[in-house]
Parts: sequence; structure tokens; C-alpha cells
Amino acid sequence: MKRNALLGAVVLLAVTSASEAAADGGPGPLGVTAVAVATAQTARVGTLFTAADAHAGKLAGEHFCTASVVHSPQHDLIVSAAHCLTGAGDGDLVFAPGYRDGVAPHGVWNVQRVFLPDGWAKGQDEDSDVAFAVVGERGGKDVEDVVGGNRFVTGTTTGATAVTVTGYPTSIEAPIRCTNRPTPHNRTQQRIDCPDFTGGTSGSPWVNGDDEVVGILGGHEQGGATADISYSVVLGAEAAELYRDAASAP
Repeated sequence: MKRNALLGAVVLLAVTSASEAAADGGPGPLGVTAVAVATAQTARVGTLFTAADAHAGKLAGEHFCTASVVHSPQHDLIVSAAHCLTGAGDGDLVFAPGYRDGVAPHGVWNVQRVFLPDGWAKGQDEDSDVAFAVVGERGGKDVEDVVGGNRFVTGTTTGATAVTVTGYPTSIEAPIRCTNRPTPHNRTQQRIDCPDFTGGTSGSPWVNGDDEVVGILGGHEQGGATADISYSVVLGAEAAELYRDAASAP
């Protein structure tokens, strides 16, 4: 389970800037994890905190999962793993996009409504470990208007292209990134070989070169029992229906 593993931060911080270029989709080795630099893409990814850890827009305490902004008609939608959002009610959680070193450069956004798929809500089926949440306005703006959003896409072939996974381990105060090509685990789950994706990275988006979210770190073993192999549900009809419900919510 990704929440409980420990991260080799020293190894990550020693990775070269060339490896970071690879993690941003440029030429370079696949399967290399690096601390991510702040870019327009990483600004769309952030951390989840409990609302009790947010006071007057400032954050304290420990972030526990990753989420990211996805495009929607209302410009107010984030996606994460269902096991990260289970039990969250209106006002229980906040989202901090682009969070780094204790600072939320794009603000702290209140999670107002959570959408869980039936397969997870009724039986915590690992093949349904995807969820959406609506976040409230801040300063009269929606979160997608501030940081942008990737498209949520279902029905893609696993491994059709390489994807970049960006997430926030609880043990460091910055995001990490890794690019690699996913492979099938079984008919309903996909996996990716990327080192050091440990506690806190559940909910990390798998984004292809067209800025499309084609996976969410979670699923099998709630994302994986080891730090070096991560999983995602194969995004299909259930995820597509859930997105439509969340995106059309008033």
C-alpha cells in the first residue's frame, strides 16, 4: 500500500537534471524517478490535506495523497484514487496544486463533493479505485482557470505510449516524476515500473504526451505493495460514467 512505504529521498535528490528532462517527456532514459521542477504541467498536480491542517490558507501537518486537475465544463474537478477520498465529506479535505516546501503557490482549494464509483462504494473493488471531487471557487475563480487541466480519457490501449507519473511522497515536500511505458497486469489493471513511488503517491495521474490522463495510481494493492512497481485501474466504462456524473454536477 503506497501510504505506508518510506522513500529514499537522498537517491532522488542526487538524480541529474538530464534525468528530469526525461521525466518531462523529453529524450532520455525511461524508468528514472526525479524530483520534479515546477512547470505548468506539475502545477496541475497537488496534494490532499485534511481541512484541519489548513488555517487561513496556510498548511500544516502531513499531506497524504496526490490528486490532479482534469478538464471539465465547470473547471472545478480533480481526480484521485478512490481509496484516498473514501469517507470524505463536504469540507473535510483541501487540495493544494503545485505544493512545494510547505507553500501552496496556487492556493488551497476546499473539496466540496466526492464522486465514488459503485464498484468501490459498495465493495471497495480494486478495479474501481478511481474517484473525482469538485473543489470550490477561490477568489471568484475555479481551479482549472488558475492552473489548467489535463483531459481525462478512457478506453486507451495500455502501453500505447509512454506516460509520465507525477506524485507527492509523504516523506518529502516536493513532487517526483517518472516516465515509462505501462504494461498490462491483467484485463482490468495496468502497471508501470518507476522507482520510489511510495506513501502519498496514491492518486498520481498517468499523463501521456497529449496531456491526457490515462491512469490513476491505485488499483491493485491500492497502488502497489512495493515502491518500484505501481498500478492503475484500466480506465473503462465505469470511469467514463463517473467522470460524466462528476463533470455535470451542479
